[in-house]
Amino acid sequence: MLHLQLPTDPRWVNIAEMNIEDILVDHAYCEQKAASSCISLIVNFFDFPELVDTLTPVVAEEWGHFERVMDHLKKRNYPLGKPRKDEYVVKLSQFIKKGGSRAQQLSEYLLMNALIEARSCERFKLLSKHVQDDELKKFYYELMVSEAGHYVNFIELARSIHELEKVNKRWQEWLTYEAEVIKELEVRGDRMH
Repeated sequence: MLHLQLPTDPRWVNIAEMNIEDILVDHAYCEQKAASSCISLIVNFFDFPELVDTLTPVVAEEWGHFERVMDHLKKRNYPLGKPRKDEYVVKLSQFIKKGGSRAQQLSEYLLMNALIEARSCERFKLLSKHVQDDELKKFYYELMVSEAGHYVNFIELARSIHELEKVNKRWQEWLTYEAEVIKELEVRGDRMH
């Protein structure tokens, strides 16, 4: 369903479990950024009513996820800590095509967000299957399902807003590029991506 061309290195989940505090902190910021990204899309592309209608509840859901991650941090007496640069998202941002129609510009951002959601979904699935903490297993399973829904939202929006054939072709380019990004990034267990 996710169509990712390169799975996460299997070592990631083991390293992540050994650094669960760092993972939770990074995850909190990922959820905050996801909510902020949706808000930015709504503000910058307010003239696409289907985007506003689809992403408004996603903003609330992503912020709810942020609050839930904060609860897990508090239960474990972990401080929020400071945000880290998300090298994965920075690299993806560099692949966005500039120019073209507003629909084309919007579709670029939607496809990038779909990819981030797909990778997050895949990593949540790994955590839900392999972490020893039963509470976190259940939590990450729930978030995996939610992120899969967000992934579908972004893809379907891109396909409805811009020319289907062009969006599908560009999606394949994004998938190929993302696989290269994953291949180049160091396997780190203190980051969600």
